[in-house]
Amino acid sequence: MHLPAPLRARLIAHARAEVPCECVGLLGGHDRPGVGSDVRAMYPLRNAAPDPQRTYIADPGHVLRALKAMRAEGLDLVGIYHSHPRGPAVPSRTDVQLAAYGVPYLIVDVQREDVRAYRLPELTEEPLLS
Repeated sequence: MHLPAPLRARLIAHARAEVPCECVGLLGGHDRPGVGSDVRAMYPLRNAAPDPQRTYIADPGHVLRALKAMRAEGLDLVGIYHSHPRGPAVPSRTDVQLAAYGVPYLIVDVQREDVRAYRLPELTEEPLLS
Protein backbone atom coordinates (compact mmCIF):
# COMPACT_ATOMS: atom_id res chain seq x y z
CA MET A 1 0.00 0.00 0.00
CA HIS A 2 1.25 3.46 -0.91
CA LEU A 3 0.37 6.08 1.73
CA PRO A 4 1.75 9.50 0.72
CA ALA A 5 3.64 11.36 3.47
CA PRO A 6 1.06 14.20 3.72
CA LEU A 7 -1.76 11.68 4.30
CA ARG A 8 0.35 9.76 6.83
CA ALA A 9 0.88 13.05 8.70
CA ARG A 10 -2.87 13.81 8.63
CA LEU A 11 -3.66 10.31 9.86
CA ILE A 12 -1.25 10.70 12.80
CA ALA A 13 -2.67 14.16 13.55
CA HIS A 14 -6.20 12.71 13.62
CA ALA A 15 -5.03 9.99 16.03
CA ARG A 16 -3.32 12.56 18.29
CA ALA A 17 -6.39 14.80 18.32
CA GLU A 18 -8.58 11.96 19.63
CA VAL A 19 -6.33 10.92 22.56
CA PRO A 20 -7.23 9.38 25.00
CA CYS A 21 -9.80 7.78 22.67
CA GLU A 22 -9.12 5.65 19.62
CA CYS A 23 -9.74 7.35 16.29
CA VAL A 24 -11.24 5.63 13.26
CA GLY A 25 -11.55 6.44 9.58
CA LEU A 26 -11.62 5.14 6.03
CA LEU A 27 -9.06 5.47 3.24
CA GLY A 28 -10.07 6.02 -0.36
CA GLY A 29 -7.93 5.42 -3.39
CA HIS A 30 -7.24 3.09 -6.29
CA ASP A 31 -6.52 -0.60 -6.00
CA ARG A 32 -3.86 -1.82 -8.41
CA PRO A 33 -4.05 -5.62 -8.58
CA GLY A 34 -0.69 -7.24 -8.05
CA VAL A 35 0.88 -3.91 -7.01
CA GLY A 36 -1.18 -2.67 -4.08
CA SER A 37 -3.35 0.32 -3.34
CA ASP A 38 -2.65 4.01 -3.78
CA VAL A 39 -4.28 6.02 -0.99
CA ARG A 40 -5.64 9.34 -2.25
CA ALA A 41 -7.97 10.52 0.55
CA MET A 42 -8.84 9.92 4.18
CA TYR A 43 -12.25 10.14 5.76
CA PRO A 44 -12.19 10.60 9.55
CA LEU A 45 -15.21 9.05 11.26
CA ARG A 46 -16.80 9.39 14.68
CA ASN A 47 -15.94 6.64 17.13
CA ALA A 48 -19.31 5.43 18.43
CA ALA A 49 -17.93 2.71 20.73
CA PRO A 50 -19.33 2.57 24.27
CA ASP A 51 -15.73 2.58 25.56
CA PRO A 52 -13.81 4.62 22.94
CA GLN A 53 -10.63 4.63 25.02
CA ARG A 54 -10.30 0.86 24.52
CA THR A 55 -11.93 0.12 21.15
CA TYR A 56 -13.53 1.66 18.10
CA ILE A 57 -16.80 1.33 16.26
CA ALA A 58 -17.28 3.63 13.29
CA ASP A 59 -20.54 5.58 13.33
CA PRO A 60 -22.64 3.84 10.62
CA GLY A 61 -24.03 7.12 9.27
CA HIS A 62 -20.54 8.53 8.91
CA VAL A 63 -19.40 5.35 7.13
CA LEU A 64 -22.24 5.66 4.64
CA ARG A 65 -21.47 9.33 3.96
CA ALA A 66 -17.76 8.55 3.49
CA LEU A 67 -18.49 5.70 1.06
CA LYS A 68 -20.82 7.96 -0.94
CA ALA A 69 -18.14 10.69 -1.03
CA MET A 70 -15.59 8.14 -2.26
CA ARG A 71 -17.90 7.01 -5.04
CA ALA A 72 -18.54 10.63 -6.07
CA GLU A 73 -14.76 11.22 -6.19
CA GLY A 74 -14.14 8.06 -8.24
CA LEU A 75 -12.34 6.33 -5.37
CA ASP A 76 -12.64 2.89 -3.82
CA LEU A 77 -12.37 1.83 -0.21
CA VAL A 78 -8.72 0.74 0.08
CA GLY A 79 -8.23 0.75 3.85
CA ILE A 80 -9.57 1.31 7.33
CA TYR A 81 -7.53 2.97 10.04
CA HIS A 82 -7.72 3.38 13.79
CA SER A 83 -5.36 4.27 16.59
CA HIS A 84 -3.93 2.69 19.70
CA PRO A 85 -3.34 5.73 21.94
CA ARG A 86 -1.11 3.73 24.29
CA GLY A 87 0.45 1.60 21.51
CA PRO A 88 1.59 -0.61 19.99
CA ALA A 89 0.57 -0.59 16.30
CA VAL A 90 -0.34 -4.28 16.45
CA PRO A 91 -3.89 -5.68 16.07
CA SER A 92 -5.66 -6.50 19.30
CA ARG A 93 -7.86 -9.55 19.69
CA THR A 94 -10.90 -7.28 19.27
CA ASP A 95 -9.44 -5.75 16.09
CA VAL A 96 -9.08 -9.23 14.60
CA GLN A 97 -12.54 -10.38 15.71
CA LEU A 98 -14.29 -7.31 14.26
CA ALA A 99 -12.45 -7.24 10.92
CA ALA A 100 -15.15 -7.49 8.25
CA TYR A 101 -13.74 -5.85 5.12
CA GLY A 102 -11.22 -7.30 2.69
CA VAL A 103 -8.95 -4.25 2.83
CA PRO A 104 -5.83 -3.48 4.87
CA TYR A 105 -6.36 -2.24 8.40
CA LEU A 106 -3.93 0.49 9.43
CA ILE A 107 -3.11 1.01 13.09
CA VAL A 108 -1.47 4.15 14.48
CA ASP A 109 0.67 3.90 17.60
CA VAL A 110 0.15 7.47 18.80
CA GLN A 111 3.08 7.48 21.23
CA ARG A 112 5.64 6.40 18.61
CA GLU A 113 3.86 7.95 15.61
CA ASP A 114 4.18 4.53 13.98
CA VAL A 115 1.70 3.39 11.33
CA ARG A 116 1.41 -0.25 10.26
CA ALA A 117 -0.93 -2.08 7.88
CA TYR A 118 -2.36 -5.58 8.32
CA ARG A 119 -4.63 -7.99 6.51
CA LEU A 120 -7.14 -9.19 9.07
CA PRO A 121 -8.13 -11.67 10.32
CA GLU A 122 -5.00 -13.36 8.91
CA LEU A 123 -2.66 -11.05 10.90
CA THR A 124 -0.42 -10.57 7.86
CA GLU A 125 1.54 -7.31 7.99
CA GLU A 126 1.67 -5.47 4.67
CA PRO A 127 4.35 -3.06 3.49
CA LEU A 128 3.33 0.57 3.88
CA LEU A 129 5.22 2.77 1.42
CA SER A 130 5.42 6.58 1.49
